[in-house]
Amino acid sequence: MKSRIRQAGVSAVEFALVVGFFLMLVFATLELARVEYLVNTLLEVTRRAAAGAAHVSFRDGTALRGVQADAVFRDNAGPLVLGEPVTADHVMIDYLYVAKETFELKHVTALPSCPARNRWNCVSDPHADTCIRFVRARICASMDGAGNCQPLSYQKLFPFLDLSRMQLPIAETIVPAGSLGYSAGSMPCP
Repeated sequence: MKSRIRQAGVSAVEFALVVGFFLMLVFATLELARVEYLVNTLLEVTRRAAAGAAHVSFRDGTALRGVQADAVFRDNAGPLVLGEPVTADHVMIDYLYVAKETFELKHVTALPSCPARNRWNCVSDPHADTCIRFVRARICASMDGAGNCQPLSYQKLFPFLDLSRMQLPIAETIVPAGSLGYSAGSMPCP
């Protein structure tokens, strides 16, 4: 009888060791699956944002906020589902022109006064730095005036995994500028 009691104690210790290792393996797998989900979803978020921003006015802040919220699959402000800390505020939309000598895409620093003015600028000089030819959407923590994007830090789900140094990749999508909110017959702006 005494040996049975000792065996029960050994079984409990073995079970605790195996369960602890098994749970760590399960949680690590779930965290890695979430990382993969985020990488793929952020590409879709930027695709949706760039496609939407190509057809709304760059001067209409409300419409652009709607495009950003729609890009993260929401009707209003809030985080991406299973994607915290990514929110609509992290979806950065900027506009690009094509440099004449190098044919590189560069950040437009001074936006035209309206979509009609952009069309006029592009007809006058398609390589002018005021001719929006492409729309870019990225996921950034912040963006400076030159259009440089700072990566967003990863927020882990499970507290015992140390992923504090991990940053989300800067997902980016570039699409040709569509109407940018221009409608035929609209009044020209100054």
